[in-house]
Amino acid sequence: MDGLIETLRGLSLPVAAILFLAENIVIAILAVGFGNLLARMYAGRPVTHPPEKLSRAEILYSASTIILNSAITFIGFLLWRAGIVHFREDVGIGVLLDILLITIVMDFAMYVLHRAAHIRFLFPLLHRTHHHYDRPRPLTLFVLNPFETLSFGSLWLIVISLYSASWLGMSIYLGLNVLFGMIGHIGVEPFPDSWKRIPVLRYISTSTFHAQHHHDREWNYGFYTLIWDRIFGTLSPRYDEDFGRTPGEK
Repeated sequence: MDGLIETLRGLSLPVAAILFLAENIVIAILAVGFGNLLARMYAGRPVTHPPEKLSRAEILYSASTIILNSAITFIGFLLWRAGIVHFREDVGIGVLLDILLITIVMDFAMYVLHRAAHIRFLFPLLHRTHHHYDRPRPLTLFVLNPFETLSFGSLWLIVISLYSASWLGMSIYLGLNVLFGMIGHIGVEPFPDSWKRIPVLRYISTSTFHAQHHHDREWNYGFYTLIWDRIFGTLSPRYDEDFGRTPGEK
């Protein structure tokens, strides 16, 4: 870990920018690839209608998101070098606490931001682009208005500026963030029907949960959990009934 930190400290800014861009490209490729694999594996459990033919706009929006995510990573790197962002190097129980705390804090913060993005005057500016593609495919995870990408990225930078997480805890959280986002956009439900009845697990986000939001944007604003939707009454009343099914399916 010490060697990695010293390597990062010694990187020139152009090399760091290229490295972060390459990192985000690889992350996107892996997310879309694994998402498409799950979509084929669980094709018999669709939770949305098949997406339309891939458009040029989707590709351009996705490329924009990858570039902006790289820029956000680069800004975080600069904040770390400036001493504004601090990371711990421990690998003990604190890592698990970091993952839990960051996940809960980010889940709540993104729930609030997501609901704000649905306010009438903000929706066209921030979120309408994503909802234009109401039959999601794995790539839809990256189909975002640039302002929305920057909003969520800024939220992340604020959190890590205020809380000194461990390198490992932050890295695992970021991996989980991509995993949850990918599962929410694969258009099929990989989890069994029993999932919604199992304690603890029933509060974890699923593909059905986010597909319902794409189908009816009045419900299901959470990202990693259903906690805030249950607390604030925004969980779809048909969540349990439609679990693992396409909306409107009998």
